[in-house]
Amino acid sequence: MPPNPSVNADVREAGAAPVAAGTFVPVIDRNRCEGKGECVKVCPVGLFRVDSLPEELRSALSFRGKIKGFAHRWRQALLVNAEACEACGLCIKACPEEAITLARAE
Repeated sequence: MPPNPSVNADVREAGAAPVAAGTFVPVIDRNRCEGKGECVKVCPVGLFRVDSLPEELRSALSFRGKIKGFAHRWRQALLVNAEACEACGLCIKACPEEAITLARAE
């Protein structure tokens, strides 16, 4: 069977089972993210952008998360196209705060 173009090449090269886009989605730990933007730089499909965390999401932060958010002017990575995730893991490796994980899409 020919390779599926919607499956991430990095996953195939690693010898793992191919993962169709949208099978997994990135999950950002809002209490850890400092909005440095490394995920934006490495994502091959443009899932992220760095912008101000919406006020409605700020109330769920821990005390420490609120302090970090304020110190970083509420700049955080935001998902703009999560369903296009190809589960390559580059964002996880690039995040200096270890704020990104992958979860199976619901």
